Amino acid sequence: MTYTVPKLKNYSAAALGKAAGKLVSALEQESAAVKNETVWKEFRDRWVGRKSGVLTQINELWLKAAPKEAKREVGQLVNELKKEVENTVELTLQRIRTGAAESRLTAERLDITLPGNHRPLGAEHPVIKTMNEIVSVFRNLGYSVEDGPVIETDYYNFEALNFPPNHPARDTQDTLFVANQESKPLRERLLLRTHTSPVQIRTMEKMKPPIRIVIPGKVHRNDPPDASHSPMFHQIEGLAVDTNITFGDLKGTLDHAMKALFGSSVKTSFRPSFFPFTEPSAEMLVSCFICGGSGKRGAEPCRPCKLTGWIEILGCGMVDPNVFEFVKHNGYDPQKISGFAFGMGADRIAILKYGVDDIQLFFNGDVRFLQQFA
Repeated sequence: MTYTVPKLKNYSAAALGKAAGKLVSALEQESAAVKNETVWKEFRDRWVGRKSGVLTQINELWLKAAPKEAKREVGQLVNELKKEVENTVELTLQRIRTGAAESRLTAERLDITLPGNHRPLGAEHPVIKTMNEIVSVFRNLGYSVEDGPVIETDYYNFEALNFPPNHPARDTQDTLFVANQESKPLRERLLLRTHTSPVQIRTMEKMKPPIRIVIPGKVHRNDPPDASHSPMFHQIEGLAVDTNITFGDLKGTLDHAMKALFGSSVKTSFRPSFFPFTEPSAEMLVSCFICGGSGKRGAEPCRPCKLTGWIEILGCGMVDPNVFEFVKHNGYDPQKISGFAFGMGADRIAILKYGVDDIQLFFNGDVRFLQQFA
């Protein structure tokens, strides 16, 4: 039954205590019946509302109506009841909210006996994995790893590497140049590097000899994409500079590296070639590690080596003295030092190693293809 504030006829201490007890009892009963915030708002307005709330009523019916000699005792009682009512209203709200939060947690509690959501772990991309394996071989030989910008200047990409101004590689059919560079001097024009060789020059500018570095990275050339070409691919180059370095050192280093990569039974062969930044230059081939150098796989021809028993892997040579002239001021006097350089395509080696027949498969992002190498 809803509590109604009575009018007091007796203002004795006993009568006031009895009236206050009935009010507090009714307050507690109504508070216990409140189950949600909508009902709580009604409960709050009924007890502390300014116009017709219970507190307003006891102020009018008890305090103002009290005789002069009883106003002090009634005033103290009304103040105590006001604190009691306001405190109960606030505690009722806290109880409701705490209970709602606990109910929500109970509803959202996880059943730890259920299997969790499986998140498959990633793995190295086959090209990156191949690059890391190659770099690891040369790190074990004492080489450090260097890196440089993908957007290069003509100076570092061509001029300092002994490419003359009329060299075909400078043509836009071979190289991707940044647009609107015509007003700049030739050596300052920007392009997407066509090899990682510019890092060789940059390293020699900041480090005095001797140096032994390996340079993995992304390069770009203006090639239409097909099964064996891509406008973006990966290279790994190496450079060793010291006193009395010979072509024999180059052959011994690369022979060891190829055996570490493809197996101790692999043989190497060097054939004369030409590169603007090395002299003499050579193409290095390895005996086919797929058919064992026979050129056949059972009764079928071995396609990777094209029946020859040899696979071309990289280009190499002794650093041309003209290249050292660009960094002569930093201790690279071609009369006193020598060096060798080499470079290989990581994508091509990955194709051979994993038996892939289309370089585009490496870049299409097809998870079904990449899962084979996880």
